[in-house]
Amino acid sequence: MSLKNQELDSRLRGNERSVFQRKRVVVRQPAATSPSPECPMQLSGIHHLTAVSADAPGNLRFYTRVLGLRLVKKTVNQDDTSAYHLFYADGIAAPGTDITFFDFPTRPEKRGNNTVTRTGMRVAGEASLRWWRERLRAEKVTAGEIVERDGRLTLDLEDPEGQRLALVDDGGAGEAHAWARSPVPAEHQIRGLGPVVMTVPELKPTEMVLTQVMNMKGVRDYPHPESNRDRVHVYAMNGEGPGAELHVAVRPDLAPAHPGAGGVHHVAFRARDADYDGWADRLRTLRIPNSGKVDRYWFRSLYFREPNGVLFEIASDGPGFAVDEPLDRLGESLVLPPFLENRRAQIEAGLKPL
Repeated sequence: MSLKNQELDSRLRGNERSVFQRKRVVVRQPAATSPSPECPMQLSGIHHLTAVSADAPGNLRFYTRVLGLRLVKKTVNQDDTSAYHLFYADGIAAPGTDITFFDFPTRPEKRGNNTVTRTGMRVAGEASLRWWRERLRAEKVTAGEIVERDGRLTLDLEDPEGQRLALVDDGGAGEAHAWARSPVPAEHQIRGLGPVVMTVPELKPTEMVLTQVMNMKGVRDYPHPESNRDRVHVYAMNGEGPGAELHVAVRPDLAPAHPGAGGVHHVAFRARDADYDGWADRLRTLRIPNSGKVDRYWFRSLYFREPNGVLFEIASDGPGFAVDEPLDRLGESLVLPPFLENRRAQIEAGLKPL
């Protein structure tokens, strides 16, 4: 591997702050006489998902013109300012609706285990799924047929770089905020994220973190759509519908994935602003290696890897993307957090046009 590829590999495998190395985290079963501290805090669902693209202009075209999402923040990776960080979301940039991308000049992901393997995007009703099936065919997007999975109608698809997505009928659960300038009619627009599917070789250590650290609840399982001998286990947060679910597929025979374009960097979970410090204290009390508090300006973050190596983030809902731009102008210009503003000219010179 060339030095350049080694550097890219390190950037893809690291977390945002580059302080938490990719390693297996040992979380031991608490003894019956000394249980882990009870957690009154609840995560309310998926906050965002961050993936990797090697084609920022093509990525922008697909997610805005084909999927009809709104570009709500055009910024840079705060730890590697040579890379764009593009955020797509609903009409008001609500937490739980944004899928984001780092733009790295890297090879395609080698698919496998120990990573997020499909990202659900919620739509309302079978009629919307039928509309999307025809739209995706017309746009020559790689897509399957509408099927029932885990009791919900689902349409799998891939973006041009192989990012695995699924449109999922959420039955109209929760609020939706259409974007008036989307090429997709309001009634068919993507309403938010969920469920997110991650794949691991062994369930028990991941389940321990989800249930004993993050306060999720195992609620059911179903057959893996690509392997009848394997199961997908569903963990629910304190929210409504698929936007508050993490699905864990157990595939012991798969080799580990190798990160790259078309892969996922991390998945983030929603925490109330008032609970953010409490989650930081909880990770510290349980001695879980983590990034410590990270202020992303639009939200606050905590990063850690679960035992099978998938990078998790706990993110606050606020202050939100409108803290530095008018809501009706989101995503129209390059925005930098205050601590990077004095480097604007240098950063802009290093970015390719979108």
